[in-house]
Amino acid sequence: MSSLKVAAAQIACRPGDISANLAIHRAMIERARVAGVDLLVFPELSLTDYLSRPDLVTLGMSADAPELAQLAAMAGPMTVSVGFIERAADGRHFNAQALLANGAIKIHRKLNLPGYGRLREDAVYARGEALALAQLANRWAAATLICADSWNPALPWLAALSGANLLILPVASSKDAVGGSFDNARGWEINLAHTAMTYGLPTIFANHCGRRGGFDFWGGSRILDATGLEVARAGDEPELIVATLDPADGLAARARLPTSRDSDPDLVRRLLGAHLDAPPES
Repeated sequence: MSSLKVAAAQIACRPGDISANLAIHRAMIERARVAGVDLLVFPELSLTDYLSRPDLVTLGMSADAPELAQLAAMAGPMTVSVGFIERAADGRHFNAQALLANGAIKIHRKLNLPGYGRLREDAVYARGEALALAQLANRWAAATLICADSWNPALPWLAALSGANLLILPVASSKDAVGGSFDNARGWEINLAHTAMTYGLPTIFANHCGRRGGFDFWGGSRILDATGLEVARAGDEPELIVATLDPADGLAARARLPTSRDSDPDLVRRLLGAHLDAPPES
């Protein structure tokens, strides 16, 4: 396994304007190509922008949509992760991320749909039902978690148990989305460092930036190594950040702190079963 040059594309989208957002994607893909990037990650719902009440009929697209094919062709040998509203064959819509690599498309559908604060995705999208790894070049195995997916403690753990050695984490995080005194930027600081360090998972975190639609996207996209340390970080404006990840660092981190090896999923299964079978407290 050899090193991987990765990048996060922090962008300011045009709400509901797929054509304009495609142009932004093309420009970032070109910049990444010039920089020799192997894997480029765009934020959650990057082709449509993050919308509280999206027009699903207009903005939804199938996995074989020409827009995705166009980006895949432009990317060439580079792997590119883009966010979109997926319209499934059965008519349901998903908050999805497409991983485009060598002409193939692998889809992750968001599993943990928020329904709190100003976030009401549970009333808009269907819930995903699978967490599968994507095999990248040089034996890198990437798991994709979309934003709130990473706040469900079981999902990063399951990704690590499945053999992931890289985490793709596209988000749409704005300052006031949760409400009250909750500080989204600080929350992500803790979440990202904890997950990367605990599971020895280098992480590419790609966020939106700019104010629009009542949201104040704070940017702060970053790349973390397998010890949870930041190796690249964006400000609050559109930016492409790049870093090179060494597989030896991840192997060493996971050997030093073998969380996944020692996590004993059978014990967790028994405890969960006992908890579910227990009568409710009065």
